[in-house]
Amino acid sequence: MEAYTSFAKVYDTFMDNVPYDEWADYVEKLLKFYEIRDGLVLDLGCGTGSFTEKMAEKGYDMIGVDNAADMLQIAMEKKEKSQNDILYLLQDMREFELYGTIGAVVSICDSMNYITEDEDLLTVFRLVNNYLDPEGIFIFDMNTMHKYRDVLGECTIAENRDECSFIWDNFYDYEEEMNEYELTLFVQEEEGLYRKYEETHFQRAYDLERVKELLKESGLEFVALYDAFTTHAPTEESERVYFIAREVQKKL
Repeated sequence: MEAYTSFAKVYDTFMDNVPYDEWADYVEKLLKFYEIRDGLVLDLGCGTGSFTEKMAEKGYDMIGVDNAADMLQIAMEKKEKSQNDILYLLQDMREFELYGTIGAVVSICDSMNYITEDEDLLTVFRLVNNYLDPEGIFIFDMNTMHKYRDVLGECTIAENRDECSFIWDNFYDYEEEMNEYELTLFVQEEEGLYRKYEETHFQRAYDLERVKELLKESGLEFVALYDAFTTHAPTEESERVYFIAREVQKKL
């Protein structure tokens, strides 16, 4: 995947409909259910830090990892305003390094779907397993195949704001189970002029059973799979799911 570059400038503007408070409440409930009530938590694929900030406000000692420098710059600006004690690291999640083990890893907003190869996803899982405390918890979400195939599919989404606009052309490859979206951005700059930017992103529509297999291969124990923001099993109509896994043995 190409790292967010031009989109970083307007990412929060177009994500202002995301209920980060509700998402953080949900993840906090899951963490506490699995006995992670405080301590170090890694936000993997933290982006501009909106979710990371919410979790810091809940009392967790947050670390944020992302490979997009422009996104992390915005996260750092938020940190300066909030004064939350968050450590941000510019790293690829397939190669991330920490100073020690942590109680939990969380990854939301379909960051894992950006890992498009089995081998790379396995590498991420192995690294997570390596840095988790004994019986530490890994919580991550994924968009489902149903969402990419039947909801997004071959569609175009557009949104117009005073300061920026975007056109999102979506394409789904049934054979490769790959979702491609081409972003065209128009961002207002000096003197009311707009500059055009273009980015292409790819996300993999994973078979959920395959994800379970990769978790097991990494040394993690699969614990649960939930329809997003519930504690119920997914259905064929689920668009987002949450995986829960646990550290039980080290393989690195």
